[in-house]
Amino acid sequence: MTRYRLTLLPGDGIGPEITAVARQLLDAVSARHGFALDYDEQPVGGAAIDATGVPLPEATLEACRASDAVLLAAIGGYQYDALPREQRPETGLLALRSGLGLFANLRPVKILSALIDASSLRPEVIRGVDLLVVRELTGGIYFGTPKGRVEADGHVRAFNTMAYSDDEIDRIARVGFELAAQRGGRLCSVDKANVLDVSQLWRDRVEAIHADYPAVELSHMYVDNAAMQLVRDPRQFDVLLTSNLFGDILSDEAAMLTGSIGMLPSASLGSEGPGLFEPVHGSAPDIAGTDKANPLAMVLSAAMLLRIGLHQGAAAADLERAVDRVLEAGYRTGDLAAEGATVLGCQAMGEQLLAVL
Repeated sequence: MTRYRLTLLPGDGIGPEITAVARQLLDAVSARHGFALDYDEQPVGGAAIDATGVPLPEATLEACRASDAVLLAAIGGYQYDALPREQRPETGLLALRSGLGLFANLRPVKILSALIDASSLRPEVIRGVDLLVVRELTGGIYFGTPKGRVEADGHVRAFNTMAYSDDEIDRIARVGFELAAQRGGRLCSVDKANVLDVSQLWRDRVEAIHADYPAVELSHMYVDNAAMQLVRDPRQFDVLLTSNLFGDILSDEAAMLTGSIGMLPSASLGSEGPGLFEPVHGSAPDIAGTDKANPLAMVLSAAMLLRIGLHQGAAAADLERAVDRVLEAGYRTGDLAAEGATVLGCQAMGEQLLAVL
């Protein structure tokens, strides 16, 4: 029997609750499809700060590097907001991505027929939406230097640097073109080349890489227009290629097309080593421990882990079908509640998914 080692990072807030649901489902599908999963649970984010004083302990990073795939729930909490930036949970997440060399973030946005009325947009606008945001993850303004705060002449000035090199752009562009070639054959690169030199380099390099993918239709769009078009006509997009900052914002906007950010999974991949799979949503500390969390994005992230990280496509399809069938049967968590639906807590939703499996 094939065995895989998974590092689980429950993190903070609702993280432990949705991790417990995902683990039960992973156990069920792995048993059905004849492979075994060995789990190594490690602290990260606020949980790691409480346990070790740092948001990403070296032991956690080493465990992730030694695994076949990593499943992360969520990090952060109000109690950590006053800490120095280098000690906050979010700094640990950035360090984890950097430490694993995860430069490509994939965020699929697909409208499920059972949830078409959950979106704040009209059904005729979102029906049939199936797009993928490909976000560069280890460069740009989040990692650029110099950065910091200085005091001079009685004033405080803060600054960050948005920077990309040609090789950073080239490798994420190739990911975008490869995925577009496997999907609808259309890639829209998002930038702000009319005012930013770094965006002009981005556009120039994407154009250069396009020569290797002549079958893919390439277009360019300024980020402000892309934000508008996502709510005006999201069906026009197949693959959106973005820098780190722009992708962070646009992918969260795109998430709301589905009716809840609690529905979207993601994968973060590098050139080698394990991938990191996580829901797009945050730790939701306001509902932590109340059994109100929506575990579906975590379950769909586990499906992405199976398909991309472990190459167990049939098991991944089982999880995705279970989510579809439970929603079609009218079961919802509170964030998706609609007239006539049966509203369940996090644990009960997990039990319904298990029953379908």
